[in-house]
Amino acid sequence: MEKQTMNLTRFLIEEQRKYPHASGVFTELFSEIALAAKIISREVNKAGLVDILGYTGSKNVTGDEVKKLDLFANNTMKHILCRGGNVIGLASEEEEEAVQCERGKYLVVFDPLDGSSNIDVNVSIGTIFGIYNKMDDFVDEKQFMRPGRELVAAGYIIYGSSTMFVYSTGNGVHGFTLDPSVGEFILSHKDIKIPKKGKIFSINTGNYKKWDEKLKNYIDFITTPDKKTQRPYSLRYIGSLVADFHRNLLYGGIFLYPKDMAHPNGKLRLLYEAQPLAFIVEQAGGYASDGYTPILDKVPHDIHERTPLFIGSIENVKELEQFLQK
Repeated sequence: MEKQTMNLTRFLIEEQRKYPHASGVFTELFSEIALAAKIISREVNKAGLVDILGYTGSKNVTGDEVKKLDLFANNTMKHILCRGGNVIGLASEEEEEAVQCERGKYLVVFDPLDGSSNIDVNVSIGTIFGIYNKMDDFVDEKQFMRPGRELVAAGYIIYGSSTMFVYSTGNGVHGFTLDPSVGEFILSHKDIKIPKKGKIFSINTGNYKKWDEKLKNYIDFITTPDKKTQRPYSLRYIGSLVADFHRNLLYGGIFLYPKDMAHPNGKLRLLYEAQPLAFIVEQAGGYASDGYTPILDKVPHDIHERTPLFIGSIENVKELEQFLQK
């Protein structure tokens, strides 16, 4: 008997039926994000064949070089979400200020194309998003200055050997793989749970000399052989946040992007990178911290605020915190 498949829309509708007062708006919003993901995936997959690769020659508000595909992904997300009528406002890495849409009950924060510096070398990249309930109809930065625990949903799309849509609405983490033959996201990873401890660590060790002594001590500890504690851990670092996070979510381990001498506040963005992934990892049984404070408890003071990020298996991240808090 052929195994029955479940696509993203049907899965969302089945979940919606568990809540008698659900209006269906949330399902519509996810369908819009899925549509944007399919369009971005199409362009990513043919990026080497058309004149879409390369830099625009400008920098975004956070100082990073902007690639053509970054702008395409940002404009695609913005156009589809604002047009759908379910989103009142947006905050994006590629937008200097919050974006006002005409109507809707949700706010969406997103990094339209994380890891885009890897586009030219065919490494997995992704889109990260988080969803909040609106506070009022006038959108300004103040609406986004709230802890990640107020997220009602978060997710990411990874564009690699296959395109995957991973999300949580606070009821577990589920992954869907895009079947290009039918243009549908098909349930492939139901109720993802991250191992409590893993043997993988992901960090750019080229910055070792820039780190403080406590972090160096931790890296020295996990790379020192010890059979009783199953050390050394294995280094796996792609340099694309979504790709590194996705691997560790499935296999266990810790991703580290610390502050250093060049970036005293860290480099990753709290609102639209760290908090959505922290929401996902906690729903999968993991943990995210800046070394001292859970990421979901932090309140941004600016939509582009940066933060150190340590995220992954709960025992690994807690172990790291012990070193940093000594």
